[in-house]
Parts: sequence; C-alpha cells; structure tokens
Amino acid sequence: MTAPVVEVANLTKEFTVKSSHGLRVIRRTVHAVSDVSLTVPSGKTVGLVGESGSGKTTVGRCILRLIEPTAGSVKFQGTELVGLPAKDLRKLRRSMQIVFQDPYASLDPKMTIGASIAEPLQIQKVEGNHQDRVAELLELVGLAPDHARRFPHEFSGGQRQRVGVARALALNPSFIVLDEPVSALDVSIQAGVVNLLQDLQEQLGLSYLFIAHDLSVVRHISDSVAVMYLGKVVEVGPAEELYSASAHPYTRALLSAVPQADPIVERERQRIMLQGEVPSPINPPSGCRFRTRCPMAQEICSVEEPALIDRGQGHPVACHFAEAVAVTLGSNVSA
Repeated sequence: MTAPVVEVANLTKEFTVKSSHGLRVIRRTVHAVSDVSLTVPSGKTVGLVGESGSGKTTVGRCILRLIEPTAGSVKFQGTELVGLPAKDLRKLRRSMQIVFQDPYASLDPKMTIGASIAEPLQIQKVEGNHQDRVAELLELVGLAPDHARRFPHEFSGGQRQRVGVARALALNPSFIVLDEPVSALDVSIQAGVVNLLQDLQEQLGLSYLFIAHDLSVVRHISDSVAVMYLGKVVEVGPAEELYSASAHPYTRALLSAVPQADPIVERERQRIMLQGEVPSPINPPSGCRFRTRCPMAQEICSVEEPALIDRGQGHPVACHFAEAVAVTLGSNVSA
C-alpha cells in the first residue's frame, strides 16, 4: 500500500451570509462542505468531481488552508494542518501548491512571467540563482527560457496554464491541488496540459488532487475518483471500477452525460436526465441530499442519511439502494 501524503477526515466548511430585511440583519449558514473524508496516496492522483457548487474547490482550498476549515482534520505527511500556527504552516507551503482554474486571472498582468515564477522563491527566501531556476522550470513545462521576459497577455491560454504549473513547481512540492486546470482551455489544448501533468508526476513523483467536472478528463488522469454532491462525497473508488460499475444514481447521471467518440454509440445511448435544480446549500434536504432529484428515492431517503460504506459493490457508496442501481439504471454507458 502506498502511504498517503494527504489524509482528510470529517472535513466541514460553513460560511455565514448576511441579508437585510428592513432594520433586521439575518445571518444564515451555507453548508459548503459537510463531513468529507478522503486520502491522496503518494505519487497518485485522486479525482474530485461533481456539478458546479458541489464544494470541490472548497475542499481543495481547505486542504491547503487557503480558507480555514470549520471542523475536521487535514493531515499532510502526518502533520495536522488544522490549527497549525502560521509560522509552521509557512514552512509546509513549499511542499503543497495549487494550480488555479483561470490562467488569465491567476497571473499578475503587470509582472513578467519570470517574475511571477520567481516570486515563491523570493517569498520563501530560497538561495541560489533564481533566473536559472526560472529557465529550468520553463523548459520543464515546454516553454522557452526567453519567455521569462514576456508578460501574460503575450501568451495563449494553454501557455499561461503551463506558466501556472511552472510557478507551482518552483519550490519542489510533493502535493499539488489542480483546481479545474483545463476547464478554461480549448479542447485541442486540454490534452497537451493533461499529458504534461502526467509526465511531471512520473518525473517528480508528485501527488495530485485533480478537481474537475469533465469526467472524461478525470478518467484519463486519475487513479481513484471521489464524487461530490451538495457538499458531500456520495461515491469513491478506483477510477476504472467507478467508471465501469458505479452504484450511485448521481454518478450514473454524470457518466451518462459524457460524450462518446463513437457516433453509433453516441446515437444509441440513453441519457439519465435529472429533474429539478440543485438545492441550496443554505437549506439542504433532510436525509439524503440527492433525494429531491433521485429517480429511485423512497421514504427512507428523506428520514435517514445514507452512510458512505461498501454495500457489496467493492467501494463506498452513500445510497440506501446501491445494490439496485445497476439493475434499475443499467450498465455504465461510458465504460
């Protein structure tokens, strides 16, 4: 078994929002992440998928403590990060980094590419020639060393994201949160960035938390996958097993939406259409949070929240009727 580089247990994040009604100020709680547990093994990639607003990015930022968790535990290489003093946390920043979703917004337009990549080295007071390190990093991500003198507006979206990857690698981290790193890029560019990430993982022994909503990309890069819905993990397991034998109605619906390359298969497959909208995280449904859109919901679903356990499928599933899902909804069309 590969030792985990990141261990997350019962992670919860709540935000307080205020609204005014006349002279009254009403405070309400947004349940962004609720009781999430997952592990990222060393040298492996864990995919975190779900619809927009499911809490994926919040989980990633809580792990890095870019935002403070409300409750739960986050251990990085055995060190508990929740409650860790800022001085000690700063030292660990070298080993855990993030690549942001938007390559346009994540770079300062007033700074050259070289300055952006060298900034972590300056903040962490790394000794040595920073210009040489920047040139090395640019070559590592497939760019030319002389690109260091250029500004962000002189690059394409794919090139900017490669710069973001280079900046994340500047301090030789062992763990990187990839927050939808290809969702803002053209389809023709996505494959190049994903292949780059895989090559870097093999060369440098990196561990990834790959956050995305494109399940075809997640399948290509991930060793295991966790599926989130409205702040909770509803299914988790090895990537190929989850794609070929998923047992949660929500996972099945997501997989049915993945386009197929074969036009004959694409014409004949049946989409699983979910009814209604995603409920508000301010007032999530009782019991199973997916029950308001689930084609298999029954009375027990509104009363009892299903535990995330293995019900005979070989991997944990948060559904009272996981055993019946495959029979009722059929086999995975994307397998």
